[in-house]
Amino acid sequence: MPEVKQKYFEPRPESVRLAREFTAAALASWDLGKLAEDVCLCVSELASNALVYGTTPERGFLVRLALDDFVRLEVHDSRNSSRGDHQPHVRHPSPTGTSGRGLLIVQMLADGWGVENREPCGKTVWSRFKAFGPSGSRMLTRGPAVTAEPRPRLTAAPTPSEPPQLPAIPAQSDG
Repeated sequence: MPEVKQKYFEPRPESVRLAREFTAAALASWDLGKLAEDVCLCVSELASNALVYGTTPERGFLVRLALDDFVRLEVHDSRNSSRGDHQPHVRHPSPTGTSGRGLLIVQMLADGWGVENREPCGKTVWSRFKAFGPSGSRMLTRGPAVTAEPRPRLTAAPTPSEPPQLPAIPAQSDG
């Protein structure tokens, strides 16, 4: 039976920060503080999406964390994706785009993620993170979990041998 911690947050922008703080405290209580950076970034992205796309003005969102072999992070909101509302999906924005990277970040940091509809309304967007190493000990170091398949890399990021190409800035004349 997994250990569970959950908390409801009001539909206000400051709730994203409060959700990060709640998540960090829960992970610390499970002696998994080293996972906090990745899990807190993901809760920030999922909570932000819940506020923008998944909640109604009178309903907030619920953050639920469950611990067994994985830390399962869930953000429950009040809009169903099957009724024509926003269906969460990974987007691939242009390099100059100012939004649309949230689920791409979740996909890169988590060991899995998905969307489940809830009854009578709403959906759960979840992600999971390996909590224990191959020997059964808690993950005490930051970084990707040891898995049979490596996590995919962002294709837009330059490799260390390929410096980013920046556009030339035209010279300005004094006249």
